[in-house]
Amino acid sequence: MSTYPIHTIESAPTQSKAVLQQLQLTFGMIPNIAAKMASSPVLINGFIGLFEQAHASSLTEPQIQTLLLTNAVTNASVWPAAFHTALALNAGVHSADVDAIRAGRLPNDAELAALSLLARTLIEKRGRLAESDQKRFLDAGFSAEQVLEVIAVVAASAITNYTSSVTQPPLEAQFEEFAWHAPTP
Repeated sequence: MSTYPIHTIESAPTQSKAVLQQLQLTFGMIPNIAAKMASSPVLINGFIGLFEQAHASSLTEPQIQTLLLTNAVTNASVWPAAFHTALALNAGVHSADVDAIRAGRLPNDAELAALSLLARTLIEKRGRLAESDQKRFLDAGFSAEQVLEVIAVVAASAITNYTSSVTQPPLEAQFEEFAWHAPTP
């Protein structure tokens, strides 16, 4: 048995079952990352609360998926990079922009590039944004409130990125075509 089993609704701790049921309804499946998170009701319940709030922000779904994919690539997280590639494409992010993010570059779309750069900068600088980093984002047409919303998305994705690195969930068949591996330094 794995240290971090892939739980089903039936096998999960009682306090994790509602989140797994919610994810089943949302995605038509329970993503393997969530099935592994379910071992800790504290983790999965904290994650889902933050995830819901991030998706209730003023950011659009393509913007959120751009952030989540950028975060996965910046954190070299294999499972989330594949998952958010599929979701970004499904949300309407242009494939050239998705490919750019997966290659560690900025998207061609100026708005998505501003979001991607802010997220990457937050991660690389461990949250210590310079005034110029914030100004560049604001000059791209975003608000100060949206800087804080990006922080919420980065925090939510840190949970999946770190969980993926620790538990190494297998990639579901429907995401295999989007498999991604961090470039070797």
